[in-house]
Amino acid sequence: MQLDRHHVHGCSPWPPHALGGDNISMPDAGIHGQLGACMKLQSLKMNNNNFSGSLPGEIGNLADLQIMLDVSKNNLSGVLPQQLGKLGMLEFMNLSHNQFNGSIPSSFASMLSLSTLDVSFNDLEGPIPTGRLLQNAVVSWFVPNKGLCGNLSGLSPCYSTQVAGHHKRKVFGLLTIVLVVGFAIVVGIVVIIMLTCKKRKPQESVTVEARDLFSVWNFDGRLAFDDIVRATEDFDDKYIIGTGGYGKVYKAQLQDGQLVAVKKLHRTEEELDNERRFHSEMEILSQIRQRSIVKMYGFCSHPEYKFLVYDYIQQGSLHGTLENEERAKELDWQNRIALANDVAQAISYLHHECSPPIIHRDITSNNILLDTTFKAFVSDFGTTRILKPDSSNWSALAGTYGYIAPELSYTSVVTEKCDVYSFGVVVLELVMGKHPRDLLDGSLTSGEEAMLVKDILDQRPTTPTTTEENSLALLIKLAFSCVESSPQTRPTMREAYQTLI
Repeated sequence: MQLDRHHVHGCSPWPPHALGGDNISMPDAGIHGQLGACMKLQSLKMNNNNFSGSLPGEIGNLADLQIMLDVSKNNLSGVLPQQLGKLGMLEFMNLSHNQFNGSIPSSFASMLSLSTLDVSFNDLEGPIPTGRLLQNAVVSWFVPNKGLCGNLSGLSPCYSTQVAGHHKRKVFGLLTIVLVVGFAIVVGIVVIIMLTCKKRKPQESVTVEARDLFSVWNFDGRLAFDDIVRATEDFDDKYIIGTGGYGKVYKAQLQDGQLVAVKKLHRTEEELDNERRFHSEMEILSQIRQRSIVKMYGFCSHPEYKFLVYDYIQQGSLHGTLENEERAKELDWQNRIALANDVAQAISYLHHECSPPIIHRDITSNNILLDTTFKAFVSDFGTTRILKPDSSNWSALAGTYGYIAPELSYTSVVTEKCDVYSFGVVVLELVMGKHPRDLLDGSLTSGEEAMLVKDILDQRPTTPTTTEENSLALLIKLAFSCVESSPQTRPTMREAYQTLI
């Protein structure tokens, strides 16, 4: 459920006069505390309005708020309420471009699902929160502000300013000595480095230069080029765990024990096309954050090394799970229904929450990864296209045979409905336990579809319960509507996702 600039759902206590014109207007031009009664809200977007006053602490009561809290570009002021730290499921919080003062509440450090916290362009001061948030933090989320500090590149470290007056002269004297000695040491180090660089091997020069081009989002404080090369023994084949379209995927254990997946660009005859796909995936995944889309930690783009670093998803692909008899039994109907919901939400996010919309173009069971709890993550964005309103969106045929929408063979125009078709194929594959080749000719009537339901279910999981049977019937009906031969008759991904929740 979402509250944005035009829609409010599920908030019976909301005052009738709380909506007006194209923007949300609140009593006294502020955000009303009664908003905390909208207990079913999953997303709250109230940016680009003229709200003033403080942000009510009652928002912390919205236990189901998990996707977005966006109150940016308003005239809100005062301190940030500690109660916001109770939003333990929230993924994205944008408080930027307001007049908030004081410090960032320490309770924010306990928000384990929070992947983005933008408090830029305020009057905040003091330390930024520590914890999981800093795995993805970038300095642009925190500047400019009055005086935020923390262990993040681009921010000042947090020092105590309470130095007794009678110690100041002693500190100044010691500081002078330290500076003189430090300067001498630096000069010596520079001389040594200059002499060493002349003797450095070519491979070592590449390593230093590549590290300079390595962009990271603070994976547990550090993610270094050398660490990746060391962990894979310079990309030895024994660390390969799969392929990812244009490259091989390696498993790497970093020095702090964390596991990551590293996709390294192939050097082939199709190098130009592979490099285009590498840059497409790098660009897309550096801009988006969604809980069912695989997380990218960083990348390296260098003539000798091109690779992307992702979160390591333990179980591998959905395709591999369905081909493994034991794991297919463990993937019960409850997990399969939840999996379809996760994938639908991720694609709906790409189509309807991103501006301009993003089309994946290769939704397949190979590009859906599963963790140990069978939660799904959409991956492999190498063929992704951004739908530009001033473009024809014509494209060469891309994707995987058996999942490509039929209209692409004669129109070559990419639309959201291409992903909808691929999603329908994946759902049928999920239900049947194998690719639904015989069901994709588009000739089935609704009566025939109903007869097929009991016959097409994968027999490896335990028999579905009555509740699961009802959900599966709805899922199969949705899948058939998604694989309609005419794109106009297919639902949008937002409609598909809303059908499942």
